[in-house]
Amino acid sequence: MVKQMRNKNHKFSVNSTKLNALALAGILSLSACGGSGDDETTPTPEEKVYPSYTDITASGGDTTTYDASESGHGFSTPAPNLTADELALHLDGDLGFETAFTTAPNPAHPDLDGLGPVFNNADCNSCHQRDGRNSTPQVATGETRVKLGSEAGIFLRISKAPDEPCITGTAANNYCAPIAVPDFGGQLFHRGVLKARSDWQQNMFIGQADVYLSYETKTVTYADGTSVTLKKPLFDVENPYDAPGETKSSSNVTSNLLQDDVLMGWRNGMPVFGLGLLEAIPEADIVANVDAEDSNNDDISGRANYVFDAVKAQNGDSNPVSLGRFGWKANTPSVRVQSLGALRGDIGITNPLFPDESIKGTALHDDYLVRTGFTDTGEGIDGEPEANAEFSDSVVFYAETLAVPARRNVTDPDVREGARLFEQLNCSGCHTPSFVTKASGDIGGTEMIAGHKSQTIYPFTDMLLHDMGDELADGRPDFLADGNEWRTRPLWGIGLTQTVNPQAGFLHDGRAATLEEAILWHGGEAQQSTDDFMALNADERAQVVDFLMSL
Repeated sequence: MVKQMRNKNHKFSVNSTKLNALALAGILSLSACGGSGDDETTPTPEEKVYPSYTDITASGGDTTTYDASESGHGFSTPAPNLTADELALHLDGDLGFETAFTTAPNPAHPDLDGLGPVFNNADCNSCHQRDGRNSTPQVATGETRVKLGSEAGIFLRISKAPDEPCITGTAANNYCAPIAVPDFGGQLFHRGVLKARSDWQQNMFIGQADVYLSYETKTVTYADGTSVTLKKPLFDVENPYDAPGETKSSSNVTSNLLQDDVLMGWRNGMPVFGLGLLEAIPEADIVANVDAEDSNNDDISGRANYVFDAVKAQNGDSNPVSLGRFGWKANTPSVRVQSLGALRGDIGITNPLFPDESIKGTALHDDYLVRTGFTDTGEGIDGEPEANAEFSDSVVFYAETLAVPARRNVTDPDVREGARLFEQLNCSGCHTPSFVTKASGDIGGTEMIAGHKSQTIYPFTDMLLHDMGDELADGRPDFLADGNEWRTRPLWGIGLTQTVNPQAGFLHDGRAATLEEAILWHGGEAQQSTDDFMALNADERAQVVDFLMSL
């Protein structure tokens, strides 16, 4: 840095020749320092450097749509580079995605039956409203909690606490999969068809248990005195089918679900656009960002999750394990496994990849079949799974081929400054801006389409697991992910989240009503970035949010 010059104002007497020489030397010296003759000179401002993605608009490469800016259906556009045949299959999948299923048997509409007998929602769209996030349940003024019902797009993952962390998945340890809760499974289904429970007269349309949601709040204050109130969801599980009326505070807890070693974690429905592109990122490029030992000392590690792959298992692979790419803890390897697993799990519709009911072999299911005489065993009247291959393939293809919305307002000075600050805060340390998809090969066991090949995309995710701190932790391991780790969420399209659904929230349980709140919840490996964000002035904080809203 150039040192500023000061006039010492010394008194001296010189002849005119010396005076002229000294004056000339002083002028040259001041010129060299950028001075203007003042007592103190102003250094040249440091030129701002903007990251390479500042001006990018085509977030999804050739799959980008530019017609989503102010639309409530901004996430529901087919990728513009689909062929005519691919578009037709996509539209078939769109219809399947919105299909509401009914209780089996339904002789009038056998193609629609198979719902449940316990479930979380009756169609895909209810958890992924308009292909985005679901609405965050609200507790009414004057109430302390709300009971989850048909309007809820969130559910609870459940599992038994392992005796010790699982390090490497093998057939002997079930590939480190979560340990199912006896007579319940790995997901809590709070809704049920009529007569799902033996006590259905008192618990009509109730599933495995009742779930209640409440919130606790805390206040975060910036150095400038501005405060933000953050809310954290809490849940109570009561009235399980194996011990009706029982709660965690009952004097004698007998239900398998309410035991102290049962772990539970909220899960919020995610947006479903751009999934085929994320699936097409070369595995080597994802794994290249793994830094489990934090070798570069930036306090960010990043770990890959390796999970059971039902497609590989169905194909007879001796080691049915793949890199986890999807789900809040990167616990599913492909769009096919994610989509068809949700079809069977969230709705109760069996399919060629998951032909058994999610609660098969539980006391609830066995009793339901015997007591009602219904034939809801997971097979249709033709002896096949409730959703056939054609339906299943179209729904998977739909989720793989939704367009990615283009970025907006990239020339706005505040958006540009936000991009610079996003990089300065090292948010890109986890939210990796860009990847290039594979030039060839298959994804999820199916040959990738031409429109997904060799695309430069800007999802802003590294697809890896990161410890996000105790405040966001659910304490529940999932394959190799521990209870504090979450997969980095893609940020593309995030600015349209509440345009598509004004009631949507952010983070894995929808707790954040704004992007600012979501930032403030980041801890663990992101703590330094959060602290640095809090050190910004109000205008700079707003610029970071403006950048995120442009994505």
